[in-house]
Amino acid sequence: MKNKSILDYWNKGRKSQKSSTPSSPLSREPQEANQNEQDDEHLSQLDNQSEEKSPFIPSQNQDVEDELDLLPHDPGKRKPIASYPVNDRDVVRRGFIDKKACRPIPKEDFPQTLEGTKMRRFKAYWYDRYDWLEYSEQNDAAFCFVCYLFRDYTSSPNNDSFVDGGFKNWKKSLERFEKHVGGVGSAHNEAKEKFDLFINKKTSIMEKVDKISSETKTLYKARLVYTLQCLRFLLKQGLAFRGHNENEASNNKGNFRELLEWLAGRCESVAKIVLTSAPGNHQVTSPKIQKDLIKCCAKETTRLIIEDLDNDFFAILADESGDVSHKEQLALCLRYVNKKGSVCERFLGVVKVCDTTSMTLMDSIKELLDEYSLSMSNIRGQGYDGASNMRGELNGLRNLIMRNNPYAYYVHCFAHQLQLTLVAVAKENCECAKFFMHLGIVLNVIGSSCKRMELVREVQARKVLEALELGEIESGQELNQELGLGRPGDTRWGSHFKSISNLIILFPTIVEVLEKIGSSSKCVDDRAKAQIAIDHLESFDFIFMLHLMKVIFGYTNDLCQALQRRDQDIVNAMTIVDLTKDNLQIMRDDGWDNFFDMISDFCAKYDINVPNMDDCYAPLGRSRRFLDKVTNLHRFRVDMFMSVIDKQIQELRSRFDETSMELLLCMACLSPDNLFSSFDKKKVLKLAKFYPKEFSSFDMEALAFQLDIFISNMRKDSRFHHLKNIGELLAKLIETNKHVSYPFVCLLLKLVLILPVATASVERVFSSMTFIKNKLRNRLGDKLLNHCLVTFIERDFFVQVSDDDIINRFQNLKSRRMVLD
Repeated sequence: MKNKSILDYWNKGRKSQKSSTPSSPLSREPQEANQNEQDDEHLSQLDNQSEEKSPFIPSQNQDVEDELDLLPHDPGKRKPIASYPVNDRDVVRRGFIDKKACRPIPKEDFPQTLEGTKMRRFKAYWYDRYDWLEYSEQNDAAFCFVCYLFRDYTSSPNNDSFVDGGFKNWKKSLERFEKHVGGVGSAHNEAKEKFDLFINKKTSIMEKVDKISSETKTLYKARLVYTLQCLRFLLKQGLAFRGHNENEASNNKGNFRELLEWLAGRCESVAKIVLTSAPGNHQVTSPKIQKDLIKCCAKETTRLIIEDLDNDFFAILADESGDVSHKEQLALCLRYVNKKGSVCERFLGVVKVCDTTSMTLMDSIKELLDEYSLSMSNIRGQGYDGASNMRGELNGLRNLIMRNNPYAYYVHCFAHQLQLTLVAVAKENCECAKFFMHLGIVLNVIGSSCKRMELVREVQARKVLEALELGEIESGQELNQELGLGRPGDTRWGSHFKSISNLIILFPTIVEVLEKIGSSSKCVDDRAKAQIAIDHLESFDFIFMLHLMKVIFGYTNDLCQALQRRDQDIVNAMTIVDLTKDNLQIMRDDGWDNFFDMISDFCAKYDINVPNMDDCYAPLGRSRRFLDKVTNLHRFRVDMFMSVIDKQIQELRSRFDETSMELLLCMACLSPDNLFSSFDKKKVLKLAKFYPKEFSSFDMEALAFQLDIFISNMRKDSRFHHLKNIGELLAKLIETNKHVSYPFVCLLLKLVLILPVATASVERVFSSMTFIKNKLRNRLGDKLLNHCLVTFIERDFFVQVSDDDIINRFQNLKSRRMVLD
């Protein structure tokens, strides 16, 4: 009998009820113990249905329903089934239904929010006191689950309201609960004893019939542990498990079996237990066993992440992308603040979606959050890459989530906005567009052949040896490394800076290689392309724009690297953006002389003609009709130098429009930099008004007084004088235990830190996906892919999971032939 699924179902519902109240000291969700005296307010009632309905909510889980049908029951009574899960933190119900007399409630008619439920005088904390208690929202009645299943009606009366019709007299609730439980030999306690025996695997018939010795169980567990250790290694490395041919005659049985055989060959104690030394039907190495253990590893890893979140507020980071098998996948990451005050971005899961419409993405995210009992009401931020189906103002995913939760503020991914600024400068400025076109010609001529790339390596190695002999460069570890010439891509914003920097370093090498191609190539077309490429490469216009792009992309590359930090807060990110714009502005106003001297030195080193700045500009290989008659100084300084920098600054200001958001302006007032010099009490109070669910009118008054004490304490305490951002501030408050004294300030800091900066964590998920699901593993199942990704990406949590926890979950996953103690 499959009795374990009932226990899982029972514990799942109970856990959902207990997890509805966050236990974090920084959270502002009211504790249930304090709330039970104030929750007598009647919520709105459901519409009355004309036909008779079951006192419990029907289920769509046919597997559990069939298993419960196997239970002993009175034919005249209604059969029990599982509950219909609701996407709200307060309601996950179980119950009974007469299948013939009642119709299932459609999903769209079921209440989806707390305001739509019929919670009258029933107290949620009663679940902790009476574990047998069940509540029906439809009938506003309480029931006894164990009595319905196992009560002996031949020796006890059949008029118990907790089984027939439900208990509704809330004025005498506690008295009636105690009366129903009764003494030691009461009917309820007898039913409870039968229920406990039923869910205990050791009392099952299979366990009694098949008597297994303790030694056999010890050997079975040892085989499980060795199998698990091999799977742990493969999961952490992201390697495949099975081989093409796993027969005994095969010389390559796949990573898993080969690793297990290697372990058995190195350790005699292992060889006596596993593989051929184990019973033929009990080797614990089958693909099904492997998948079950991998699933348990992933579930236990995610469990630690959920425990680290501690039912607190969080933000979601989502993105969709296709995999190697051309399946559209949606990846979801959580951003939250842990108990130590550190910002964490953790991978929750990846699911296959049939399309990328906003409604489909919304349903997938909702389903994934429900799987781990995470409420959408706790979302306080959302970050996407800016695609129309994600951030659309009308029907985008952003708007769909904000309809259910108006406090889930959206932030456009800063890294993607930076990418848009680079693309705009590269394509919308005429001189930049010509430069990247000529750069593409040079890179195509050099990189189109493996022989030419090998020629580049040989010439570069010879020049490095010559420079070492002349003492122009130094030798040492990680110096004079081989450089590549990758073509810059618009979707990889760091590739522009890398390509341009390598081109400047390899400039003499590239010139020499182009000369050889242009003079000795057998193909006339290649010789012509090489000659055109070298003409542009040695022109002053190309050299000028090459160094200008290096400077601009150098500033933005530092910004790009900073935005991809996982612990970056949005206030500090905006500060870095402002610093980048300031540096570009300083370069525009005062950096011309130093910049021109740098280019002149480069041209003198490689014999490139530098035009006289007072002469009239003469374009290389272009007609004068498209240009005004200006001097070289005006052409290079005004039309190119200032124009390109102005375009970059303009794009940064327009793309990063969050600086004009009132929310961000208020956030900056909490920065501890320079002894809280930017602190403004009015703006901090205005920031709290963005979260009315967390700050009531009374809390706002308390916050106003708390801010005065807080800022005075911070400026006097030397431990807070050297902090630079709000992330360090919150961590220091928790470290010094001051978060207990300033709970409202800490809550504000947490809400600010939750807002996402960039979706780099989601991008890393897809990078890992290409490693896990490669061309050789393109038939990897969706669930197995998700489990492998969880353990591979969240390795720091995976290593904390104990073998015992994984084995216990593995044993409880389904009925096993061997039941461990």
